[in-house]
Amino acid sequence: VQLQASGGGSVQAGGSLRLSCVASGSIFVINSMGWYRQAPGKERELVASIISGDSANYADSVKGRFTISRDNAKNALYLQMSSLKPEDTAVYYCAADLYTAARVRVPYVWGQGTEVTVSS
Repeated sequence: VQLQASGGGSVQAGGSLRLSCVASGSIFVINSMGWYRQAPGKERELVASIISGDSANYADSVKGRFTISRDNAKNALYLQMSSLKPEDTAVYYCAADLYTAARVRVPYVWGQGTEVTVSS
Protein backbone atom coordinates (compact mmCIF):
# COMPACT_ATOMS: atom_id res chain seq x y z
CA VAL A 1 0.00 0.00 0.00
CA GLN A 2 1.30 3.43 -0.86
CA LEU A 3 0.15 7.00 -1.15
CA GLN A 4 1.25 9.26 -3.98
CA ALA A 5 0.88 13.00 -3.47
CA SER A 6 1.12 15.62 -6.18
CA GLY A 7 0.16 19.18 -7.02
CA GLY A 8 2.66 21.20 -5.06
CA GLY A 9 4.49 24.15 -6.53
CA SER A 10 5.38 27.78 -6.17
CA VAL A 11 2.73 30.47 -6.04
CA GLN A 12 2.43 34.08 -4.98
CA ALA A 13 0.52 35.09 -1.89
CA GLY A 14 -3.20 35.11 -2.55
CA GLY A 15 -2.93 32.35 -5.11
CA SER A 16 -4.35 28.86 -5.16
CA LEU A 17 -3.11 25.30 -5.47
CA ARG A 18 -4.82 21.93 -5.48
CA LEU A 19 -3.06 18.95 -3.96
CA SER A 20 -3.98 15.39 -4.83
CA CYS A 21 -3.18 12.09 -3.19
CA VAL A 22 -4.00 8.63 -4.47
CA ALA A 23 -3.78 5.44 -2.44
CA SER A 24 -2.91 2.25 -4.26
CA GLY A 25 -2.26 -1.37 -3.43
CA SER A 26 -4.26 -4.05 -1.67
CA ILE A 27 -6.73 -1.86 0.17
CA PHE A 28 -9.93 -3.09 1.75
CA VAL A 29 -11.22 0.19 3.08
CA ILE A 30 -9.88 3.61 4.01
CA ASN A 31 -11.22 4.95 7.29
CA SER A 32 -9.86 8.45 7.34
CA MET A 33 -7.44 10.54 5.34
CA GLY A 34 -5.65 13.72 6.10
CA TRP A 35 -3.16 16.32 5.01
CA TYR A 36 -0.24 17.30 7.21
CA ARG A 37 2.50 19.81 6.62
CA GLN A 38 5.96 20.46 7.91
CA ALA A 39 7.64 23.80 7.54
CA PRO A 40 11.42 24.15 7.83
CA GLY A 41 12.46 23.94 11.46
CA LYS A 42 8.98 23.11 12.66
CA GLU A 43 7.13 19.99 13.66
CA ARG A 44 4.69 18.26 11.36
CA GLU A 45 1.15 19.51 11.94
CA LEU A 46 -2.31 18.41 10.89
CA VAL A 47 -3.82 20.66 8.26
CA ALA A 48 -7.12 18.91 7.60
CA SER A 49 -8.68 15.49 7.90
CA ILE A 50 -11.76 13.81 6.57
CA ILE A 51 -13.51 10.62 7.60
CA SER A 52 -16.22 10.33 5.03
CA GLY A 53 -18.63 12.55 3.22
CA ASP A 54 -18.63 16.00 4.80
CA SER A 55 -17.06 15.07 8.11
CA ALA A 56 -13.96 17.24 7.89
CA ASN A 57 -11.75 19.01 10.40
CA TYR A 58 -9.36 21.87 9.80
CA ALA A 59 -6.54 23.56 11.61
CA ASP A 60 -7.59 27.02 12.72
CA SER A 61 -4.89 28.55 10.54
CA VAL A 62 -6.47 27.24 7.33
CA LYS A 63 -10.19 27.40 8.10
CA GLY A 64 -12.08 29.25 5.39
CA ARG A 65 -9.15 29.02 2.97
CA PHE A 66 -8.56 25.29 2.48
CA THR A 67 -11.07 22.61 1.54
CA ILE A 68 -10.42 18.89 1.92
CA SER A 69 -12.34 16.32 -0.07
CA ARG A 70 -12.06 12.69 -1.04
CA ASP A 71 -13.23 10.38 -3.78
CA ASN A 72 -13.79 6.99 -2.20
CA ALA A 73 -14.19 5.24 -5.54
CA LYS A 74 -10.71 6.38 -6.56
CA ASN A 75 -9.09 6.16 -3.11
CA ALA A 76 -8.17 9.77 -3.68
CA LEU A 77 -7.77 12.76 -1.40
CA TYR A 78 -7.66 16.41 -2.39
CA LEU A 79 -6.80 19.71 -0.75
CA GLN A 80 -7.95 22.89 -2.45
CA MET A 81 -5.86 25.73 -1.06
CA SER A 82 -6.90 29.31 -1.68
CA SER A 83 -5.76 32.70 -0.41
CA LEU A 84 -2.36 31.20 0.23
CA LYS A 85 -0.01 32.95 2.61
CA PRO A 86 3.78 32.77 2.95
CA GLU A 87 3.26 30.94 6.24
CA ASP A 88 1.60 28.10 4.31
CA THR A 89 5.01 27.26 2.85
CA ALA A 90 5.82 23.68 3.80
CA VAL A 91 6.09 20.13 2.59
CA TYR A 92 2.59 18.69 2.54
CA TYR A 93 2.03 15.02 3.28
CA CYS A 94 -1.07 12.93 2.87
CA ALA A 95 -1.85 10.12 5.26
CA ALA A 96 -4.46 7.41 5.55
CA ASP A 97 -5.86 5.14 8.22
CA LEU A 98 -6.88 2.00 6.37
CA TYR A 99 -7.44 -1.73 6.34
CA THR A 100 -5.50 -3.79 3.85
CA ALA A 101 -7.08 -6.52 1.79
CA ALA A 102 -5.84 -8.94 4.45
CA ARG A 103 -7.92 -6.99 6.98
CA VAL A 104 -4.86 -5.63 8.73
CA ARG A 105 -5.31 -2.10 10.03
CA VAL A 106 -2.54 0.32 9.21
CA PRO A 107 -3.27 3.53 11.11
CA TYR A 108 -0.72 5.73 9.37
CA VAL A 109 0.28 5.24 5.77
CA TRP A 110 2.22 8.28 4.60
CA GLY A 111 2.75 9.73 1.16
CA GLN A 112 6.12 11.08 0.06
CA GLY A 113 5.27 14.77 0.43
CA THR A 114 4.81 17.56 -2.05
CA GLU A 115 6.39 20.96 -1.57
CA VAL A 116 4.38 24.17 -1.49
CA THR A 117 6.15 27.53 -1.60
CA VAL A 118 4.23 30.77 -1.23
CA SER A 119 6.09 33.98 -1.93
CA SER A 120 5.05 37.41 -0.73
